[in-house]
Amino acid sequence: MNVVIVESAAKAKTINKYLGPTYKVIASYGHVRDLPAKNGSVEPDHDFNMHWEVDGKSQKIIREIADAVKGADKLILATDPDREGEAISWHILEILHQKKALKKTTEVERVAFNAITKQSILAALKEPRAIDGPLVEAYLARRALDYLVGFTLSPVLWRKLPGSRSAGRVQSVALRLVCDREAEIEAFRTDEYWTIEALLSTAKNEDVKSRLVAIDGTTLKKLDIKDEASATAIKAAITSRDFRVASIDKKAAKRNPYPPFTTSTLQMDASRKLGYSAKQTMQIAQRLYEGVDIGGETTGLITYMRTDGVQIVPEAVSQIRDTISAMYGKNYTPFAREYKTKAKNAQEAHEAIRPTDPRRTPDQMRKHLQKDQAALYDLIWKRAVASQMAPADLEQTTAEIEVQGSDGKSYGLRANGSVLLFDGFLRVYEEGRDDRVRTIEKGKDDTSDADDENRRLPPLVAGDKLTDKEVNADQHFTQPPPRFSEATLVKRMEELGIGRPSTYASTMAVLVDRDYVRIEKKRLIPEDKGRLVIAFLESFFKRYVEYDFTADLEEKLDLISNNELDYKNVLRDFWRDFIAAVGEIQDLRVGDVLDALNEMLGPHVFPDKGDGSDPRLCPKCNKGRLSLKISGKYGAFIGCGNYPECNYTRQLTQSDSGDAALDGKILGYDDAGSAVTLRTGRFGPYLQLGEPEKDEKPKRSSIPRGIDAATIDLEKALQLLSLPRNVGSPPEGGTITAGLGRFGPFIVHENDDAKTYVNLESVEDVFTIGLNRAITLLAEKRAGGGKSRFQRNAPKVLKELGAHPTEGGPVQVLEGRYGPYVTHNKVNATVPRAKDPTSLTLEDAVALIAERVANGGGKKTKARKTAKPKAEKAPKAAAKEPKTAKAPAAKKAAAPRAAKKTAAKKTASPSAAKKLAKAKA
Repeated sequence: MNVVIVESAAKAKTINKYLGPTYKVIASYGHVRDLPAKNGSVEPDHDFNMHWEVDGKSQKIIREIADAVKGADKLILATDPDREGEAISWHILEILHQKKALKKTTEVERVAFNAITKQSILAALKEPRAIDGPLVEAYLARRALDYLVGFTLSPVLWRKLPGSRSAGRVQSVALRLVCDREAEIEAFRTDEYWTIEALLSTAKNEDVKSRLVAIDGTTLKKLDIKDEASATAIKAAITSRDFRVASIDKKAAKRNPYPPFTTSTLQMDASRKLGYSAKQTMQIAQRLYEGVDIGGETTGLITYMRTDGVQIVPEAVSQIRDTISAMYGKNYTPFAREYKTKAKNAQEAHEAIRPTDPRRTPDQMRKHLQKDQAALYDLIWKRAVASQMAPADLEQTTAEIEVQGSDGKSYGLRANGSVLLFDGFLRVYEEGRDDRVRTIEKGKDDTSDADDENRRLPPLVAGDKLTDKEVNADQHFTQPPPRFSEATLVKRMEELGIGRPSTYASTMAVLVDRDYVRIEKKRLIPEDKGRLVIAFLESFFKRYVEYDFTADLEEKLDLISNNELDYKNVLRDFWRDFIAAVGEIQDLRVGDVLDALNEMLGPHVFPDKGDGSDPRLCPKCNKGRLSLKISGKYGAFIGCGNYPECNYTRQLTQSDSGDAALDGKILGYDDAGSAVTLRTGRFGPYLQLGEPEKDEKPKRSSIPRGIDAATIDLEKALQLLSLPRNVGSPPEGGTITAGLGRFGPFIVHENDDAKTYVNLESVEDVFTIGLNRAITLLAEKRAGGGKSRFQRNAPKVLKELGAHPTEGGPVQVLEGRYGPYVTHNKVNATVPRAKDPTSLTLEDAVALIAERVANGGGKKTKARKTAKPKAEKAPKAAAKEPKTAKAPAAKKAAAPRAAKKTAAKKTASPSAAKKLAKAKA
């Protein structure tokens, strides 16, 4: 019997079918052990000794593998063909040696295949090799570095910057990119400029769109026409004049196809065209790689998806060219194309990402795939096929047009156009575009340059006369660079040499999970917490968030994998300087840290008011200076330095010229004459009725999301302060009230200590909902089920994942009150925020549930309940004895004496005596 180890259950099932009954294929479910998340897992003082631990979910898998190999003739390690796959094989082999589960006669082979097809797997089995030692060492170095940075730097963050969660070697540099871009946007100053465009007409009444490019022979720069007056004067000068074609320039151009996808380019284009996150893209690609059922046989549709190589093996190139010829004709395949990887060291790269069989077209596969899988397969197939197609042939035409203005000046205009002579690869695929710095014309994107690329011009000859149909002067404003999307951030990281294909998706997920970055409309926006962390790291650990330093370290890791550097030497060099930098900040006061952050974040948290006044002057007392404050419970906020005389506080990013300027504004008075004021607190603006009286706080109301504090009038303020509102009493008794809570607007029915809550759609519903509508909503809620005091609808089933692979029973993805979660046998595990719940696989869910159980979650078993017997109640007299503090050693010494005293007291008590008498009888 030959035992084969792969990473996933789906892959194991498919490969077992290919290999037959003489092979047993077992899934490791990814990594089987890791460094424990505690101090001491890596010991720099002991030559970077690393202590590994098999996690709870892998214990059973390791037992299964160990039992299987005891009687095996051969162990074949067939994990993924990248650094992580090599590491998993190494870990499994190390564990088996430690357990002495391998016989001396058992052969051990490492094989790697790039596609889950019968042909690829059988070919790989014919070319076994040993585990790649340098690649494993590169993994060990990377894992040790990530651990040392995280477990050394994070505690410093917790002490010096309360509220921060962690720092990481690659994640911090990625976060810096996002924060630096945000700083660029904030520092950007908009410039106004104008353009002149003329819609001209030929003698045959054909349209020619042109733009002003020169005046009196001087080429215009982008910002040369600065105001409306200048633009209007130019427009008047050339309107209703004679336009003449001065010259025509035609030239042939070619557009070559793009290389097939790598991990990063797939993530970029899937983001642009399909709106998928990096993590979502990799999850879908994993399923396409592991295989789908086609005609009763499971086969992989794409090659391995973690790669930075663009090359394709010759036999696959031949298949793609044959497919192109059959579908589009031989003129679309003039010659075979060969692509070369630009990455400095593509040791993880085998082939580019391509279809395993190009004859399986997207249209044919659509019926076998889920919608998201079909969309991604379509993208991969088209990119790979297009990469071997002929270039597109174009003819680009530029017409230079002259007009003599009424002001005596000569004006030059230009009309551009192109004609597609042969579509070539464009027949199949065109890459999506990244953001460009554009201008805004009255709130709309100025895309004239993009339009020029696709515009067609009518036949023109030098000397042709043109007449103007319309001349327009358009206003524009320069725009700051756009925020990063996941696609553009991955592209920038790749350009800088930061991270590797297997790390991009997880890096994005960590930034979102730790609330360092939020995603709005597919844009990455740094949270205050993230900006604080980066400001701290740039102030005190600048070297370790520099782009060049991180890229240089990545290059060293690549050299380790090429057996050109010793990984222990790399770790020693890094640790020597890093621990010295940590030591320098250990004794630094929190006040010194805040001073540095105030300086670095000044433009962000204390923006210039534009009137020359001090942006850090407290708007409440006009004496104290505003400063960053840190609270372990609430995180960072801005407070007055004149505390406690002045208790002014505000949120970190709240501008003093905005909501803060409204602090204390009187909106009016209620019927009793109490002032209704708008206030600003640590958590944002709120409303207050009256002033504090002795120990009584005045009535307050937060301002709901979506309502601008500056627009609130007295009527709206009194409405909010009047909440909760009594809606009425239903026939069954009790009271229905409407109000605003932690989760938004709601109604609640209280009756005999039971409460039933129903969420409302909008804030306005709180003030307008009537008794009949409220009764109907409550009845619908109760009809939905729920047994708790706060009646809830049954959770919605988002996805059925099938039976648990080891324990049986259904595994489901549910939508709960607090978000999506997976469940199995009464064990619930929250779906991480960065994961798309509908794209979860059974393997993902099992891993989440196992982690939940390992962390002490899940249902309590009877064994757990009975394992800890209830302590017998001590007599009241003993309970009243005063407690005395003792040192640990004293406690140990006193324990026997205390036990004797307790026993004596029990015997002396009446209840103890009765029990003793019964026992003797």
